Amino acid sequence: MIASTLLTVMLAAGGSADALTNVSVKNVSLKAPAAWTRSTTEGSEKFLAPSGDAYFLVDVGAVQTAGMKAEVCRQKILASIGGTSWTMVKVGGQPAAFKSDTDAAPDGSGNVDTVTYVGCNGKTTWSVVFYMEQGKKDRFAAVAEKVGTSVTFTPPKGK
Repeated sequence: MIASTLLTVMLAAGGSADALTNVSVKNVSLKAPAAWTRSTTEGSEKFLAPSGDAYFLVDVGAVQTAGMKAEVCRQKILASIGGTSWTMVKVGGQPAAFKSDTDAAPDGSGNVDTVTYVGCNGKTTWSVVFYMEQGKKDRFAAVAEKVGTSVTFTPPKGK
């Protein structure tokens, strides 16, 4: 009842279940669907669709080498996680990359589409890994792109 009322209110206000809002994860900001549930799972921020058909994980870390150029940082990220079949882009004005994969669901229930975005500004690394049931790709692919390309770097508090 509450969920349907919330959806009705959002639609009446001109929004949707995937209306995006700004969220912060450590020292990055991104847009996430406001109606999705946020939790912490094994150190990652997890955002789960109300339907349970999709979720994404956000991880943010610090670069260990002071003064690293952002492009070199992106290359190191890709080399460490398998640097093939990535599309090079800029997100938040900094080097980033993305790729899409299809894998068997861990529970054997079918296939899962994964869209991964990674990036770095030379000081901070980030990743957004978006998982969706393959049959829901038409529904969630645009959301994955909006979330993955919305990352911006926020200055540390007090600076």
